[in-house]
Amino acid sequence: MAAKNDNLPRKNALWLLLALLLVAGLRLYGLSAAALPDYDSVRNWQIVQEVAQGNLRNLFHHGSPGFSLLYAPVAWFTDDFRVFQYLNVLLAVAAVGGLAAFVGREARLKPPETALLALLIGSSVFLTFSGRDFTMGSASLVVFVGLLQAYYQRLRQPARAALLLAALWLMLGLCINYKLLLALPILVVFELLQRDGLFGQRGTWWRVLGLLAAPYVVLSAVGMAVGLPWYRWAGVYYNIAFPGAANAAGRVGSFQLDLFYYFQFLRDFESPVVLLALVTGPWLWRRELFGGLRRINLVRYLAVWAYCYLAGMSLLLKAPRGLLLAYGLFYALAFLSLRRVLPARAVVAVLLMAVGLNVYRIQREIYAYTPSNYGEVAAWLHAHGARRVASTVGQGLAPFAPMLDSLTVITHENQLPALRRRGYRYVLLDAYWRVAGVAHFEELARQPALAAWPEPLLTSPLLFLEHSEYTGLSYAQTLARQQAARRDSLQLRLLPL
Repeated sequence: MAAKNDNLPRKNALWLLLALLLVAGLRLYGLSAAALPDYDSVRNWQIVQEVAQGNLRNLFHHGSPGFSLLYAPVAWFTDDFRVFQYLNVLLAVAAVGGLAAFVGREARLKPPETALLALLIGSSVFLTFSGRDFTMGSASLVVFVGLLQAYYQRLRQPARAALLLAALWLMLGLCINYKLLLALPILVVFELLQRDGLFGQRGTWWRVLGLLAAPYVVLSAVGMAVGLPWYRWAGVYYNIAFPGAANAAGRVGSFQLDLFYYFQFLRDFESPVVLLALVTGPWLWRRELFGGLRRINLVRYLAVWAYCYLAGMSLLLKAPRGLLLAYGLFYALAFLSLRRVLPARAVVAVLLMAVGLNVYRIQREIYAYTPSNYGEVAAWLHAHGARRVASTVGQGLAPFAPMLDSLTVITHENQLPALRRRGYRYVLLDAYWRVAGVAHFEELARQPALAAWPEPLLTSPLLFLEHSEYTGLSYAQTLARQQAARRDSLQLRLLPL
């Protein structure tokens, strides 16, 4: 019996590794033909290279200095954007493995069950889509899983060391993604439920606060040393919460009550088992959720995180990435719910069908939009000796065109006369302006093009929905714009200036 138990961790690891290899293949498939999908991905790629060269003026871009510092060493060896994409994919796969291993261990799942859970989480349509960009999402998932595990142990074993380890993971998360701030009120909910006196112990508060404040003090001092204001990092938070003016799409404010946006998204793009579990979960798990509130259990722990994220994000401007940290929790709860109500063989059958449906949707919503023609645009410009080019809102061309001295992003066609006087010969009418909702290029759109190419990604429903936070549009309004954009067969048009 002892020998059998000794082999269990190895068997678990092998099953999980096999599942993660499948998830990695699903995430990496076709990525070599893709472009960086959005403005933020390209900007992050540029900033990481700046930081690697010692230029820190954009270190606090999006309040995420930890992200740039994490990838800066990679930029010492390569500037190939695909390398950064691949690494981001693998980070996201590691997060899937960490979450599946945590749930599998605490729920005492058999090795094949843990592997099936990893496949279910890893085949999430949105997690696959977001895992192929170059934003903070993948690294955020890794530290969030670390926080989940560490804080669960703090609740199970109320020791100061466990609390400080959880605080360390939260500190790392706040360095990488400001949206981890939403974890703070959720942690307060847990502490109010727990009430075990740990925070009342002498010195605990100061240790936790000191740990969380340390990066702000150290990195703000580094910023001041290179000429940045001491408040630059905190200023990012302020500008997000209280934007001083409308953005280029005309959106003002940060709050938008819409209780159905995320339910519509889950209905249309994720597995039906997720939505079913979210709706029926409070009744199905009522004893675990509402009984013995001071004794933590896995289902209540996952549910508090998941439902609090859903409630909190329903008050803010919407985009699928708003629930980035919750998708894995939704799938984990769905998995546990199926195990509760169905026999083992039926669970396997339903989960395999759910994974199959997710793969079908990944093919339809991600792979079908993947092949990029920005490389063809860059080749045309190189053949015609172009050195300076303007682009309408999008900068997807940048990673493919290192020969350009300048790629200038414009948000209105009235900026073009000044660029013409500065020697610009071409403007790329990049349909990213439609995605971002910056509709100031009507005159350009009527001009005949020197050359034109399709760019399927710029008609993707997922990409449009990801920008609904920027545009402030509802779910239905965003998809209506996406359908209108699909009627245009050519998304990249080069025009003379």
